[in-house]
Amino acid sequence: MTTETTNPVTINAPEGLPFVDIEREFDAPVAAVFAAHRDPELVRQWLGPNGYEMRIERWDFRPQGGYRYVHRDPEGNEYRFNGTFHSVRENEFAVQTFEFEGAPDIVSVESMTFEDLGNGRTRLRGHSVYPSLEARDAMVEHGMATGVTEGYARLDALLAG
Repeated sequence: MTTETTNPVTINAPEGLPFVDIEREFDAPVAAVFAAHRDPELVRQWLGPNGYEMRIERWDFRPQGGYRYVHRDPEGNEYRFNGTFHSVRENEFAVQTFEFEGAPDIVSVESMTFEDLGNGRTRLRGHSVYPSLEARDAMVEHGMATGVTEGYARLDALLAG
């Protein structure tokens, strides 16, 4: 799948605050973007960096649901992630926890807002809160921007197909 896109990702990690804000527009309706986050088969096709395989062990995108998945890089290294979906409002909003199992006990709280821009376009806004500035900085320094940017480019291709 191509990773070319005209919709840039904006990632803001404000100095001195344990937050990350991510914003990205998609040339697809809100319902399609939301479905690509809800349906584990679709999630598997776009989430994460290019070249990684994804195995979803659990994906229950509903209030009090949860997830666990494994990314495998081209060298065979595995990275496991898990969390709980706390709030999910169809085509509008979701709140989840996020934990990289390689750094246990560091759990972020993330919200996603799905905004209908009209004309079949969507703005997705994410806000992540980390337990410390150090935890936030570690996530940023370990390739978060690459995974988000490449994943959203693949999501573009999936939505266009």
